[in-house]
Amino acid sequence: MRKPEAVVLIYDDKCSLCRGCRRWIELHAIRSDVFEFIPCQSEERRRRFPEVSDETCGQSFQLVLSHKQILAGDKALPEILIRLKVFRWLTPLFKLTISKNCLYAAYRWISNNRYIISQTIKPLIQE
Repeated sequence: MRKPEAVVLIYDDKCSLCRGCRRWIELHAIRSDVFEFIPCQSEERRRRFPEVSDETCGQSFQLVLSHKQILAGDKALPEILIRLKVFRWLTPLFKLTISKNCLYAAYRWISNNRYIISQTIKPLIQE
């Protein structure tokens, strides 16, 4: 398997669920340099990725690949998984239509309710 390229993950820093997911990804990455994390609300994001609007950024996380292609939300998950230690084997499941449809529905529900979920699980996530 090829060595995955480094990517930039833009996430909602106001959301404790998003911060928890960012930390989890960081802990399970195959290399410490494979992900660069940039908060959606940062000036760095606006400067480096002006094509990612505040509104787009607030709807779902954005993954910027090395060739500047941007994947949002559920479409980025396979690219994230191939950069994680134990979970890489799940990547082929995302090629199945049924998996994509289920993943999209689950991701959309979580994304739309992330602030409610964040408040519910906040005690479980170390800041």
